[in-house]
Formats: sequence, C-alpha cells, structure tokens
Amino acid sequence: MALPDLPSLRLLADVARLGSIGAAGREAGISQQSASERLRSMETLTGLTLVQRATSGSTVTAAGRLLVEWSADLLERAEEVEGALRTLRDERSRELHVHASMTVAEHLLPRWLVRLRLERAISASLRATNSEAVVAAVRSGEADVGFVEGAGDLAGLATAVVGSDELALVASPLDAWARRRRPLDAAQVAARPLTSREQGSGTRLVWEQALRAGGADLVEPDSALTTTAAVLATVAAGGPPAFVSRRAAARDVEAGVLVEVPTTGLALGRSFTAIWVGGRRPPAGPVRDLLAIAARG
Repeated sequence: MALPDLPSLRLLADVARLGSIGAAGREAGISQQSASERLRSMETLTGLTLVQRATSGSTVTAAGRLLVEWSADLLERAEEVEGALRTLRDERSRELHVHASMTVAEHLLPRWLVRLRLERAISASLRATNSEAVVAAVRSGEADVGFVEGAGDLAGLATAVVGSDELALVASPLDAWARRRRPLDAAQVAARPLTSREQGSGTRLVWEQALRAGGADLVEPDSALTTTAAVLATVAAGGPPAFVSRRAAARDVEAGVLVEVPTTGLALGRSFTAIWVGGRRPPAGPVRDLLAIAARG
C-alpha cells in the first residue's frame, strides 16, 4: 500500500487542529472542494475513513487521529527540510558566479562587482579567462553570467552589449616600428610574427579578423601568452609588438614604457558582451542586478 503524500498528511492534521475542512483548505491555500477531494483520495488510498463530515464541521475519526499522531514527526522533519531549502535558495540568490575575458575582468568588472556588493548585498566569484572558455563555462552552467570580447560562436545564448573597446598595436620604444611615421597596413603587420594572446582569446580573434579582412595572410605569432599583463611585459622587455586593448595599455603608453604604433585600414573596435543561458531578458536576481549596474557604466 502506498503512503499518503506530505501535503495530504498536513491537510489531515490541520482538519484535526481547526475542526473544519474549509479552514484546513485555506491554511493549505486551496479551496474547500479541493481539500475535500484530497482527503477522499487519501481515504481511498488507505482504505480507512479518516474524517467524519457534518454540517456543523468536520472531525477526525479514531483512525484519522492515529494517522495524525504517527505522521507528526514526519511532518515536523519535512518542515525543517523545507526551511533549510528556503535558506539555501536565499543564500544562492545572493551569490553570483562570473566568468569574464581578461580585459573585462581587469578593467570593468571590479568596479561593477563592488557596486553589486554595496547596493544589493550580493557577493560574486570572478574567474578571468579567455572568451572561448567563458562561453564554455556559461553553456555548462559553471558560470551564471559571462563577459566576452569581440565576436564568437554565441549560438543559443542570450546576449547584451555592455561596453566597447578598441585594440592598439604597441611596441617597445627600442623597436623599429616605434619610430615609424607612416601607419602600417594589414599586409605589413601580418608579415611579422607578433606577441599575442593564446587561441580562444577575444583579443586575438579581433586582430586576426581585422588582418584577414585587409586581405593579409597571417604568420604564426612569435609567442602566445595567457594574460594581457604577460603580453605587455613581454613587449616592454623587447619582444615583438602586440595588439592589446588600448584601455589596458594606456598607463604604459603614458609612462613611455610602450609606444603605440599607427595602423591604417584595420577595424580594431570590439564590443564587450554579456552572455547567459535563457530568454532574452536576464534572469531576475543577481544576473539582472549586475547587468543593470554594467549598463550605468
């Protein structure tokens, strides 16, 4: 014989406590008719008469009282579990797992996440990686929201543009390109092995697409590094020039550690895009709160 479900047992306990099927139904958030039907289903399931119905009210039978007593511990434990689940959901609603490509993680997200913590009391974990890995993390559910640079395979994901940026070609002051007066075109840039981010990086995708759009054939980079900081340090130490975010290189260029090399005919602008799984509107809660903060800049 199958056991009655928890809502039915709770309903029977409320009839015993309140003396009315209608009152017990209101306690459960259902109509009197639905409550009565649920009790009859439980009586059919158990093969017992559990409630004595009368115009003046309803009373629980002797068998019903025994069932209420036997299920008291079960209902109490169920309430504890439900309370624990509510707490877990509440805690989860105040946590956010963010993956972001390097430029966004280094230059934009720290400010956004501080505001999120101060304004919404929401804490967040941030992992900085390349755009390809960000997309994979969002697709797998490892990240609640991701931020990528430039265009990529975002099929099946919801997106929102949250900012923009432009790449600049930078070189060591001692590099021959640092002394050029005329801008370099796509063919001239593409002929030289550069310092670069690794495959899967949004930055690398943008400059490679720009050179190909200019009709150039690419050569393999001189080195492929996993962080923007490593790229900047390598170039400053005398390594080949590199395309990096103008935002990321600004301090080094102002300090004279790096020189921006002029280029021509290259589309080096890109968008910063938030990505998530679901509908076009960000899911309510921390993701929507973070994107609202990002929209303010």
